[in-house]
Amino acid sequence: MELNQLPATVVTRTINRPNTTIYYPQLAGLANQQAEKDINRAIVQTVHGLMHEQQRVQVPGNTQMQGSYEIKSNERGIFSVTLTNYAYTPQMAHGMTFMGSITADIQTGKLYTLRDLFKPGSDYVRVISDNIQQQIKQRNIPTLNGFTSIKPDQDFYLADKALVIYFQLYEITPYYVGFPMFPISVYDLEPIMDEKGPLGIMSAD
Repeated sequence: MELNQLPATVVTRTINRPNTTIYYPQLAGLANQQAEKDINRAIVQTVHGLMHEQQRVQVPGNTQMQGSYEIKSNERGIFSVTLTNYAYTPQMAHGMTFMGSITADIQTGKLYTLRDLFKPGSDYVRVISDNIQQQIKQRNIPTLNGFTSIKPDQDFYLADKALVIYFQLYEITPYYVGFPMFPISVYDLEPIMDEKGPLGIMSAD
């Protein structure tokens, strides 16, 4: 993996329907066309998955829906993006937002789960959960039922030499907190991270 790998070209696409405007990214011009297809397909699937989640929680009516994205990392061959979907139906107390994310290798098209970032057999769930528990205490974050552990496939993205674990609204905190985000420095994860994976690539000088 070349550390000076150029950022991927990102094109914004739009889903325009009555009361619905969703912006999402697609990669273009990758050397590996199959990788480009695989990553772009995963992004579209995530966008539609978020729309489906909204349909599940919205009451019948004139639902307004908006979608957007933020590129969190696009360097060293690693592309990480968050996708958000906000919807509101009149009669509801407030709107609802869902977030999804994709982290991928633009050379191979590999899509990373949280488990993929760490050495096989490492106790990454406990290490990350302990770190989050400390952050909850330090930052005085209110929780709904106390926090015990992340899921093995917990939502995450990569940004600025950090692994950022996040939770959906209501998953561990009251609605007003928004999306609880927990950045963990890649250097704190060195003992258990897969050095050839994204964390290793991001921490290399």
